[in-house]
Amino acid sequence: MSDDNETGGATVRRLQLGAHLRALRRAAGLTRDQAGYRIRGSESKISRMELGRVSFKERDVTDLLKLYGVDDPVEHHRVLTLAREANAPSWWHAYADVLDTWFQNYLDLEQAAELIRTYEVQFVPGLLQTDAYARAVIRLGHDTASPGEIDRRARLRMARKQVLERPDAPRLWAVLDEAVLRRPIGGRAVLREQIESLITACDSPNVRLQVMPFESGGHAAAGGAFSILRFPHDKLPDVVYIEHLTSGLYLEKREEVDHYAAAIGRLFIEAEHPSRTPIFLRKILDELGDQN
Repeated sequence: MSDDNETGGATVRRLQLGAHLRALRRAAGLTRDQAGYRIRGSESKISRMELGRVSFKERDVTDLLKLYGVDDPVEHHRVLTLAREANAPSWWHAYADVLDTWFQNYLDLEQAAELIRTYEVQFVPGLLQTDAYARAVIRLGHDTASPGEIDRRARLRMARKQVLERPDAPRLWAVLDEAVLRRPIGGRAVLREQIESLITACDSPNVRLQVMPFESGGHAAAGGAFSILRFPHDKLPDVVYIEHLTSGLYLEKREEVDHYAAAIGRLFIEAEHPSRTPIFLRKILDELGDQN
């Protein structure tokens, strides 16, 4: 992977640059309409730029800096460098042929996060999947894919896992519904290997793993799986990511993020304590052995 792996890639750079330009515009007391006129654009174009949803033309960034009264050449250079980085391909660009467009932004966000909180009801989180388990999951979603495509998608998923091995690795706090551990994705042998890998992951200082047992009944996140990503970068708010069959939903509004943060906070309390996770996992391994 390239150095983008350490910075989060183009998506995060666009978010950083957009937030910075928004702060400068507000400090200058200008509306989005006024800013759009300066770059021969519209209010909606400025809105998309400030939300980090489009690429940046250096000429537009230069014109906006002048409009906002930024005269320091050092600051000009810094911001333009950020614009170039925001337009550069991310590390996963080499896998673009097998990468769903709606998932590309998530990869950048995942690589840039300092904390990833996630709740899963069907599969082991991608960052904790073994190669065999990942291939089985991929086949479920791409049943007509060729062996070569399955292999490429699996390699991409394994490449994602490297983020947990970095010196500045994000913390991963995951709650798994017990159903995840009971569903024999790929067969019992694959599931056994996956559960053994989860037991090993419990020893990682960056991973905190909990299980929501069946006996707990209903709980705070009965609506389905989701992830919340937190970033070390200034001005980047938490983002909630919800994956659907053919798309991904990103929630950034404060009230929406707070709702999911409260839900996962209750999950952390209601689920089995992390210290009991290895015990729970070994119990399931023993039961799998009894069924062979």
